Formats: sequence, structure tokens, C-alpha cells
Amino acid sequence: MESDIPKVLHRIGGRTMISILLDTLLSLGFERLVVVIGFKGEAVQRELADLPVSFAWQREQLGTGHAVTMTKELLADFDGTTLVALGDVPFLSARSIRRLFDTHERTGAAATCLSALLDDPVGYGRIVREGEGDMLREIVEHKDASEDIRAIREINTGTFCFDNKRLFEALAMIGNENVQGEYYLTDTVKVMHDKDLPVAVVAAEDADEVRGVNSEEQLRLLETKFAHRL
Repeated sequence: MESDIPKVLHRIGGRTMISILLDTLLSLGFERLVVVIGFKGEAVQRELADLPVSFAWQREQLGTGHAVTMTKELLADFDGTTLVALGDVPFLSARSIRRLFDTHERTGAAATCLSALLDDPVGYGRIVREGEGDMLREIVEHKDASEDIRAIREINTGTFCFDNKRLFEALAMIGNENVQGEYYLTDTVKVMHDKDLPVAVVAAEDADEVRGVNSEEQLRLLETKFAHRL
């Protein structure tokens, strides 16, 4: 973003990205909400001070798997389904979240991934399905993918449902042997698959709503596409 402002505090239509997302999550009545903060996290805490959320610090940015691991203490007593959503994907809809939960419950999965089909999937992790059904074998990050895998147009949106206990068991088993040297949340999928735990996937109906923001250009593009929701 070429900015000293935490990414999730960049504004669309006068509102921060994280606030737009949290409005949706709050409307769905989750039992608890945890926000993982890192770079200039105090600013994020101030922005969300009036909302019923807890905070978990990620002092070192060591990947998405590491970020979720930072919530372990806050979720240690929770026995249920945990949603993981990204703060820079502000227009994730309640409809898609419900669809994700419905698939998760219907399949009895340990984890369920919300995917999307993109004409240009460059930079995104690719979905590798188990045959033609709605079960998932693994997610391969773009930088680690072969040419055959990169030809896949179905991508990981970064939004997941997990059985909470299974989530932290799998996080304890992932490593950082990859191009970026990070702990990927997506590696929990392969861990679960290799333990014969079912992992499901369902595609979002609107790929635009699950697009993330990594530049001012992408920020303005989302503002234009979702002006009606602002």
C-alpha cells in the first residue's frame, strides 16, 4: 500500500475496511470475535474500541498460520466452528458466510474453504480438489505451484470454517518450508487430508466480494464495484 497506515485502516467510502467487514460479522451473531493485530496494532485497537471484539497480537509477521495461532489462548475453551476471515477483504457477504457454514455442516468437514473462480488467478493460492466433488485435497500457494497447478482458475479466498479443536491441532503440525519461509494457514488443509479428516470447498457466487486489497488501485476498484453497499 506504500503507506504507514495499517492496511485494514485504509478507507472505502469513508469507512475503514476492517469496520465494513466487522459490520457483516456482527450481524451474524457470532459468539465471539477476535481480531489479530500486528503492524501499528494500537491504531486498529483505537478504531475498533467501541466494538465487542478481543485482540490477539502477532508481534512478528510469520504468515497466516502463525497469525491464527496467536488466537489459541483466547479460543482454548471454545468447542464449535471457527470462521477465519481476512481484514483486507471488506465485502465478504453474509450470504457467502452462511453458504460456507452450510457446506461445512452438510459435509461434516473438519475444515471448509470458500473459493472463487477468477479469469486471472495470478498470485492466489490454487484449489486442488479431490476428484470432481466438493472435497479438497490441498491448497498450493502461487509461488510454490507447478505450471499445471497454476493453470487452475479456482483460488483460495482466505476465508475458512474450522472445527476449532482440529484447527489448533493442525496448526501445531505445519512448517515453513516454502518460498516465503512462512507458516501458511492453508497448510492445515493438507495436514487434515493426510490424517483422513474431511476437508470441503465451496465457491463464492460473486468473485468480486472476496477480492483482497494490496494497492490503492485495488482499493478504488472495490469502492466503485460496491458503491451500492456503502
